[in-house]
Amino acid sequence: MENIVLIGMPASGKSTAGVLLAKKTGYGFIDTDLLIQKREGALLCAILKARGADGFIKAEERVNAEVTADRCVIATGGSVVYGEEAMKNLKSLGTVVYLKVGLESLEKRLGGEDIFARGVVMKKRGETLAELLAERAPLYEKYADITVDCDGLGLEETVSAIINAVKQRN
Repeated sequence: MENIVLIGMPASGKSTAGVLLAKKTGYGFIDTDLLIQKREGALLCAILKARGADGFIKAEERVNAEVTADRCVIATGGSVVYGEEAMKNLKSLGTVVYLKVGLESLEKRLGGEDIFARGVVMKKRGETLAELLAERAPLYEKYADITVDCDGLGLEETVSAIINAVKQRN
């Protein structure tokens, strides 16, 4: 297997499943949100607050366009798909897996928290989760090599589904 790049909505399980996926495959693990925080010297929500959505997206694209990896699981931020150069680089590194989660599941997983405060990039303040999903889903589908429907799956089941889908593709 080559690198496995996870994309999807906030709370779709990219980081959580990514760590377990790395353990099960013997791969390294890279969380690009942490790379952004390190490079920028601030938490995601602080970068977003200071620079707005467009400024955050530019910083996110720079970091993701420069990622290099060998035999790693790469968990991206949910807004990475707004950056064409970032996605071009990530696709060149390996298999891009879209962790697809429906609106009802996302609402349960986010538990009513303020997603803007969580560092979720929303182009308009007050945008609903439904609007965000409708805007991003076509981009996830555009860039995905594989889509794994995670609705109703637990963590172990999600990881198994990713491994099986990647093996089938390769």
